[in-house]
Amino acid sequence: MNPAALVPTRGAAHTVTEISDDEFTLFQSLICREAGIFLSTSKKPMLVSRLMRRVNALKLESFGEYYRHVIYDHDEMVRLLDAISTNETWFFRNPRHFSFVRETLCPLWLADARDGRRPKRVMAWSAASSSGEEPFSLAMALLDGLPGWEIRILASDLSSRVLERAQAATWSLEKSGDIPPRYLKRYMLRGTGAQQGKMKAGPDIRGVVSFRRFNLNDDYWSLDADAPFDLVFCRNVLMYFEPRRRERVLQRILRCLPPRGYLFLGDAEGLTGLDGIRMVAPSIYTFKANPEVSRAAAGAESSPEAKR
Repeated sequence: MNPAALVPTRGAAHTVTEISDDEFTLFQSLICREAGIFLSTSKKPMLVSRLMRRVNALKLESFGEYYRHVIYDHDEMVRLLDAISTNETWFFRNPRHFSFVRETLCPLWLADARDGRRPKRVMAWSAASSSGEEPFSLAMALLDGLPGWEIRILASDLSSRVLERAQAATWSLEKSGDIPPRYLKRYMLRGTGAQQGKMKAGPDIRGVVSFRRFNLNDDYWSLDADAPFDLVFCRNVLMYFEPRRRERVLQRILRCLPPRGYLFLGDAEGLTGLDGIRMVAPSIYTFKANPEVSRAAAGAESSPEAKR
């Protein structure tokens, strides 16, 4: 079926600005099914504001017509998921997490490598990377803490639009205030000329981050070619998921971690009811069988960040 055949034409003067309860329910189910994200009825104004432009650009008469259009058009479905994605982020968001990586895990891994217990390589996954601040923050912390090591970071997101911004690796200088000064000087480039007022990730950190569009809610997904990951950052995304889907995604993510791997969640996200998992610091988890747990926990307790 040709999706374009489903799109009627209308007068340019008509603008769709409202969604009915029934239409909202259709999109609520569709978005939960496709992305795992559950929109409560309080999110109705947000949905209207984010989709209204597409409804009117396609010259449709209602949100119901847009729903019938989007279910037959894969490209439009991607645009819809882009539109409803929340992409608020900043560099070194939740500094305790990056302090844990740099001050606790990096020294442990250096000691393990000296003793022949691990290779000089770290694989990490930023599972909701948004516009790139998180994976590039992680790249700075790891490159600083593990000089000479092989570092690979997979940055993925549901939104293809925001991934394009992440791949450009360019931000306003206003965001530089969130970056520790020594990292800013070493890893970021200041824009000049037409790029004045901007900064760009330098070659060291761009070289260790790769990007991929990825839907955590897909019925079937595999990262076998990339996993296992020593670290997975999946922060401030699962709190939007319907509970059953959240648990399914967590189980899949844990299968991407080796016995000594670590999972980082958002402060508002808990990990309960999963056997064999232990929290070693606020919103940081690993397997109970991980022999590094006691050393990592002790390091977290004694770090300056933990005492603030």
